[in-house]
Order: sequence, then C-alpha cells, then structure tokens
Amino acid sequence: MERYDVAVVGGGPAGTSAAWEAAKRGAEAVALEKGVPREDRDRLGPDSTDAAGILDYWVDIMDIDYDRISDDVIHRQLDGTDFIGPSEEFAMDTTGIDSSYPNFGFTFHRARFDDWLRDEAESSGAEYRVGVSVVDVETDRGDDPRHVVELRNGDEIGADVLILADGPQRQMTNRVLDRYLPAEESITDYLGTTHANHIAYQEYREIPQELFDESRLKFWWGYIPGETAYPWVFPNDGTVARVGLTMPIGLGIDDVENPTDYVLVDEDDEQLPSPGEYLRRLLEHEYGDEYDVDEDFPIVEDRGKQNGTETYPISSTRPIDSPTEAGILVAGGAMGTTSAFHEGGDHVAIRTGKIAGELAADGDLRAYNDRWKAAIGAEITRNVTFADIVEDYGPADWDRTFSVASDLTAPEEGKLIDWELRSGFSAMKLLSTYKRTKFSYRNGKYVQFHESKYEI
Repeated sequence: MERYDVAVVGGGPAGTSAAWEAAKRGAEAVALEKGVPREDRDRLGPDSTDAAGILDYWVDIMDIDYDRISDDVIHRQLDGTDFIGPSEEFAMDTTGIDSSYPNFGFTFHRARFDDWLRDEAESSGAEYRVGVSVVDVETDRGDDPRHVVELRNGDEIGADVLILADGPQRQMTNRVLDRYLPAEESITDYLGTTHANHIAYQEYREIPQELFDESRLKFWWGYIPGETAYPWVFPNDGTVARVGLTMPIGLGIDDVENPTDYVLVDEDDEQLPSPGEYLRRLLEHEYGDEYDVDEDFPIVEDRGKQNGTETYPISSTRPIDSPTEAGILVAGGAMGTTSAFHEGGDHVAIRTGKIAGELAADGDLRAYNDRWKAAIGAEITRNVTFADIVEDYGPADWDRTFSVASDLTAPEEGKLIDWELRSGFSAMKLLSTYKRTKFSYRNGKYVQFHESKYEI
C-alpha cells in the first residue's frame, strides 16, 4: 500500500488546488483524477466544461496571483455584461464589489486553466495521477492509515486526510458521507439531482467579425422557461465565442405556465426544445434577418469536449459542512458550492480547495467549516438570495427588473423628477425583497447540512 499525508479524490479546480496547497506546506499529497479526453487538450485531464469566465472580485476569492496565470489561458479582458430581456435590457459595467483586479473580469480557456493548476501543483511537489478511477474509500479505520482509497486497478492508497473534490456529480462523496449519516438519511437528500438541478450545454461558434463583441458577456433572461434558465455568449479567442445555456433537468412543457410567453418557445411546440434547438432559435431571433445561422455562425469542431460542443451538470443546491472529526474535507462542487444562477464555480472551488489543502497539511481540520464560510460565505449568500428571488420569474418579471435597474443609472439631464417617480417605488420594493431574503440566510443559514448532524 502506498502512503500519503493527503489523498484528494478529483483533479478539477478544487482537488488540484487542495493538492497544490498541501504540497506547498510540506505534505505528501496526491490528486486522483479519472480523466476525460477533449478536442482542445492533448492529454487526459478533468472534465473541463464551463462557460469559463471570472469576475473581478472572484480573483480575490480564488486567492491566486493572477499575474502568474499563463498568457495562453486568458482569452479576453472584459468591460461589462449585458442582460437582455424580451423587451428591456440592462448594461452592467461594474460588479460594485471592491477588487484588486483592474478590469471587470476575463474569459479563459478552461482546459488550459485546469492544466495550469495541475502544473503548479506538480511544481510544488504534489503528485497528480490521471487515468485512475477511485472505486471505494475505507474511512475512519481507527488505525494507521486512517483512510484507504481503492483504485479500479486494485491498488490501494493510504492517507491521514481524505479530501473529496469529485465535482457536482459527487459519485464518491455521496458514498463516503452516507456512512456518517443517520440510517434513515442520505446525503443525496441534500445534494441530490432531483430538485432544481441544472444542465448546461454550449457550442463553440465562429461569430461574424462585425457582430463579435470581444469585451462583454451577454445573457438572455426570460427567453427560456425554468428556474434560473438562460442562454449566454462568452467571447473567446479570435472571433470564436461560447454560445450556451443553462436549464433545469426534467422540466416539461406542461410544467410551464404560459410557455409561449418565452421568446424561444413556439406555439406549435409539443415539448420544450432541446438545448441545441434553443441556441439555434436564439441566433435566428437575434441575427436571422441578416445572416444565415448555419453558414455565418459555424460550430468550431476542434474545440470543447466533443466536436465543438459540451454538456455538463451544474449543482444548484446549497453547500454542506464537512465531517472534520472523521478526517474528511469536502471541497468545491462536491460540497454544493456551484450556483446555477451565475453559471460558474471555479472561484469558490479553488478557494475551498486551498483552505482544505492548507489545513490538511497542518494536520488540524477543525477550523475548515468556519474557514470556508468566512472565505466564500458572502458569495454563497448572494447566489442563493438571487436564486430564491427569481425562482418564479417569468418574462415580464425580467423586463420589469431590467427596467428598474436601468432607471437606477444616472438620469438624463432635466428629467430628474420623472426618473425619481418612475424608479423610486419599484427600486425600493426590489431592494427590500433582496435584503429580506438575504437576511434569512444570515449567520451561515445557507448551509443545508451542518457538521453536528454527522455521526462519527
């Protein structure tokens, strides 16, 4: 049996960051990643599917020196985001949150970013094994080693600390944590895939030069039905963009009130369109009068996971604590940190992984649940608050929200009184709803499973 101080299940942003931080602090750490092939990677790596954008303050949450990130990772520096409703639009040019990063944010090549994290971890002394599958973990053995990780090839790895970072599918996390729950409960009751979980689908498309907006993200709200469901465009390198969407799993047309109120649902639809059909309709709606979508917006087949497309799950749950007394820490998407509302979780995954790696190397895990809350609690609170507020939004609600947001920008000269009357009540109502909902999650109430509930 091989022995390590720290064994990490999963080699994505959370797992790699955990192994990196543990190794930097002198621990013998190994990250175990099954690996998947991609069109845009020449070696196996994690399932690097993501819209791949980072906002300014997310850089600080990650706690990574962005100047160290390899130049070939970054696609575009961003100036802002456009939110587009059926009839109203809102342009956001600042996140409004203090940050050390000088721009609104950036888009990046997710596979290269994951590979950069791996290279940094290996340079710090961590071992990164790819092409291996974890089939079981024997935990809390009461002897040395405390945990034994069993690989599909029959090898065993012993470790003092186990870090679970296998992403939002949580195949090993669910199995391990269930052993520490009361017999009548399962961790999937909290981190399951049956309630409000989302799927994301995206295509890498060439955009006509005259339409390519290299410095802004675009989101369309109220165009497709479902809780926090929306299409997007993220500019990449050249004139290639990621055109994608997020939508709930299992939503049927009969589940939607007034489905034809949504821009991309047609009157003769007997079922909701597929993700690919939604995107075709979006491009037709936006540009079809002047362009041929198939010819002018071709899919770039040497990108993404397969033939210029990729599909990936998004956890839209709330996070859980880790059973630190059992010598186990859960990080990133595996603990439920990824939000379908803002479509992205690299920043919180990396930060929780770094905290887990640091404490694992120090040998005292007790502070983990307090540390991750202090680091990402404000971000999680914002995400779950917004998700709650817009849960039942329809197209008219999005238009009203964007209208209020636009009114709250500087009024035109000479129209101050009209502006105040038009925006005042609606703005106060929206702000009041936000504050009230956010208050309900105070003091870490966004955590849906606390450490005290584990049976250790």
